[in-house]
Amino acid sequence: MTAASTSPHPHRIVFLDRDSLIATVRPPAFAHSWEEHAHTRGSEQTVARLQGATIAITNKVPLRAAELAQLPDLQMIAVAATGTDILDLAACRERGIVVANIRDYARATVPEHTLALMLALRRQLVAYRADVEAGLWQASDRFCLFGHPIRDLAGSCLGLLGYGALGKSVAQLGRAFGMQVIVHNRSPINEDGVKEVGFDELLASSDVLSLHLPLTDKTRNIIGAKELARMQPTSLLINTARGGLVDEAALAEALTNGVIAGAGFDVLSKEPPPPDNPLLNLRLPNFILTPHTAWASGEAMQKLADILIGNVEAFERGAPTNVVA
Repeated sequence: MTAASTSPHPHRIVFLDRDSLIATVRPPAFAHSWEEHAHTRGSEQTVARLQGATIAITNKVPLRAAELAQLPDLQMIAVAATGTDILDLAACRERGIVVANIRDYARATVPEHTLALMLALRRQLVAYRADVEAGLWQASDRFCLFGHPIRDLAGSCLGLLGYGALGKSVAQLGRAFGMQVIVHNRSPINEDGVKEVGFDELLASSDVLSLHLPLTDKTRNIIGAKELARMQPTSLLINTARGGLVDEAALAEALTNGVIAGAGFDVLSKEPPPPDNPLLNLRLPNFILTPHTAWASGEAMQKLADILIGNVEAFERGAPTNVVA
């Protein structure tokens, strides 16, 4: 049993960045007070808003050791996302703060976005749309316009770095399009239709390399200049996981110099990105950048909201679920 489940006082719950979740968030089914803020900026505002709170809800507002030290009443942090790199988990454990995240809510939306990036790049949709807007099709002397090589997904090799729930869903979609699937993963894989390979072989053999890893000290910049150079010049790199997995300056240089054929990203190392991010102003038809929206279908956000409150209620009952720390 947790201290929360035996507390004689109603929980004070504070949602620090409510506008990050476009969904109906039902009230928890126990006595509580509820306070929500559209967004929260900076450590000072975070600490001020969480004074006296027993449960904090955050999507992307960081809570590090310095903030946690000023919040003696805090018993639980409910993260409205899967990733927990915004938190100091060691400090949470030291203070007995339960951390719960969201799992298995994005098995459709993230893989679909991943596949959309692959298709757009292999079919040269951005380049051909630009040609139409520039009037090149209208001035063509034939019924269609050539100029950018189009490649099918069918018959190509899909490489997955990481093979959790989302990686598996991407593999299923890839196989449905006739792709061969190879995987490099921390844990052994025993699954029909999936070939497990070493990291070097993954880089060298993938026509499309898709990243599905959490961001940790070990995975930060796991794809840098050396890794990009090992990929085929016709390969694509897709990242719908975490921006810090890729050395962004190295990728910008690789795309500019034709080291790889293209890239589709939904995440950057800092979000929102500063104006000097090397990928933000990369104006190339073989690079697509979306603003961290792969997770954000209406269906997925509602499922996330339901799991979020379920996590809070489970904690209050003394049987927390989806516990990270």
